Amino acid sequence: MKQPQIAVVTGASRGVGQGIALALGAAGMTVYVTGRAPEQGGSNLYGHALRGSLQDTAAAITAAGGRGIAVVCDHADDSQVQALFAQVEKDCGRLDLLVNNAAFIHDQLIEPGPFWAKPVELVRILDVGLRSAYVASYYAAPLLLKSARGLICFTSSFGAGCYMHGPAYGAQKAGVDKLAADMAIDFEGQGVAALSLWLGPQLTERTKIAGEQHGEQYQAFLAHAETPQFNGRVIHALLNDARLMALSGQTLITAEIAPGYGISEAEGRQPPSHRGMLGDPRRQHPARVV
Repeated sequence: MKQPQIAVVTGASRGVGQGIALALGAAGMTVYVTGRAPEQGGSNLYGHALRGSLQDTAAAITAAGGRGIAVVCDHADDSQVQALFAQVEKDCGRLDLLVNNAAFIHDQLIEPGPFWAKPVELVRILDVGLRSAYVASYYAAPLLLKSARGLICFTSSFGAGCYMHGPAYGAQKAGVDKLAADMAIDFEGQGVAALSLWLGPQLTERTKIAGEQHGEQYQAFLAHAETPQFNGRVIHALLNDARLMALSGQTLITAEIAPGYGISEAEGRQPPSHRGMLGDPRRQHPARVV
């Protein structure tokens, strides 16, 4: 009997990470999901409590046909990240997929105004979002190398190439694109790929609340937004694509590659690419300095 594929999805208590993990679970995968607290906590936006918890996500993965395993992990703490992958190694002996999604999102991220007029804490997205993705990839790499095929995915956005939500957010997204490009070189010939994925606007509880607060700015985007589950299905398709290694190191737009895998939203709607309005992923120069 074929063994189920093993995934780790970071930052999966709710939102994008939760949706991606649920899609992987529906495909029959064993999915380790991380978050800072197992139960529903005090997360809120504009006074609205954000629902969902790590345990809820794990239970929903199992109900969808996979196996959900909740691991409390603060990705600002390297020792907790190391312990996460030690647990995966003990339980499974290998890893097929790491989705680096955990990121610090400040409530004032999408508020108008220059960076110096906002709290300096917005810079924490470079700690939990960029640095944390490097650390998770570091500890995941030996386990990925034990699989017949491995993949590291970074959830990124068009904000890597255009102004979006200020310099800290942009630097984090551009940073994970570069992590994917350079990790792909280190993994060459070893059966592990690294990809950064530009997701479009996401239909989550957080964006719904934000849309209600910034109607004119966000409603047009949200009308054509993607569900996180859509992106999870794209990630699963990439993992199982025979051409995966040829794609390694690239930054891809999920809305553009989904049709090739026959993936659309549940109602048959095909989310659009925003390349024409927000720009192209950066192409890496082929030079290598070692």
